[in-house]
Amino acid sequence: MGGEVSVREMRRFRRDPLGYIEDRARCSPAEVFRLPWGAWCVRDSELALAVLRDPLFHTGMSTFFGTMLPSRSAQILLGRAVRNVMRAHLPAYRERLPEGAAGLGPASQWPEAGPALVYRCAAGALLHPDAPPALQRLLAKAVAGGFTARQPYMRQRVRAEMLRPGLLAAITEHVRDRRAEGSAADEPRDVLDAVIGACAEGSTDRTVTDLYVLLFQSIVGNIGYALAWSLLLACLHHPPGPPWPWTAEGLVREAGRHRPFVWMVGRPVPHALEFGGLSFAPGTILSVSPYLLHHDARHWDRPELFRPERWNEPGEQGPYLPFSTGPFTCAGAAVAHSMITGAVDVLAQGAHLTVSGGDARPLVSGSALPRPFVLRRTLKTPVRPAPTKGGERHDRCNPTHHQEQAR
Repeated sequence: MGGEVSVREMRRFRRDPLGYIEDRARCSPAEVFRLPWGAWCVRDSELALAVLRDPLFHTGMSTFFGTMLPSRSAQILLGRAVRNVMRAHLPAYRERLPEGAAGLGPASQWPEAGPALVYRCAAGALLHPDAPPALQRLLAKAVAGGFTARQPYMRQRVRAEMLRPGLLAAITEHVRDRRAEGSAADEPRDVLDAVIGACAEGSTDRTVTDLYVLLFQSIVGNIGYALAWSLLLACLHHPPGPPWPWTAEGLVREAGRHRPFVWMVGRPVPHALEFGGLSFAPGTILSVSPYLLHHDARHWDRPELFRPERWNEPGEQGPYLPFSTGPFTCAGAAVAHSMITGAVDVLAQGAHLTVSGGDARPLVSGSALPRPFVLRRTLKTPVRPAPTKGGERHDRCNPTHHQEQAR
């Protein structure tokens, strides 16, 4: 099932990645079609869900962790440990959101502000406050420098990669100190403790560091950019001024359907398998696109439209997998959804939100990133009481008013 990558097809893909795969899926006579870089993608939604749940296709370990952990059970253990840490810190995250939202100011640059806000409010879960201040500053600088996703522009990628060596060295040094202290032996205090606890004693400090960075980027980046998509799409599809007619829950779900941050998932076929009438040799990359499943007109009503209200309408929804499905579903999916929804709630509460410079076309570079936009957040002016005939105000919110008059 090999073949050379088509340069012409790659150019078409880069011009409009999502439109390209929609066209290929629409024109393909088979249930599986070829991607320009040589992998294969399942077109049919039912077959795609069957592939994602197929036990033979998912034989072995998750490719997300690569070879850094020795077994599938170790991968599951780590995923659950990290989820539990983040879930335990949800109340603290929510408490910090108002301060984080205020720190954005009246105008903020997105999508970079998304990961920055998530990191600021979840910093204690990602790295315990007792960690060296210099390391905490490096992490904040890395987030601000675009370290949480593969950036689409060369200048951004260079800037992010320049930060990597110093950051990895500092994390590795801290890992060495923590392992020597045995601080992860009990209940994990943060994500780093969870990683140390899940790694075998023979694992190198650098392996622990690489696992931690992978999870750090996944948590901060995936949640931060999904938040950016939610805000951008809401502002693009609702006139400025009136409050949004949608709940944060429906808005976040619809943004995850309309523009899933992880738009394509794939893994090597572990054994010779057949899907959609085609035979696949071991090692062939077979992919499923959540974007295609989320826009299948057979299962979704007017899928091309951004309609958060669809989540309140009667009837079943179509296939929905912003965090994958089957054996390798993200362990922290529910926690991530809560973090995104909580941030949308706080940012929209008591404020008018508008955007400038953005549109719904993604920049696809591994993930589907929103294009740069400015979010303007104007706090609503509280309504003041009407003046009386004598020009005085009856201020019911000020208990000292009548005391002053009595004096």
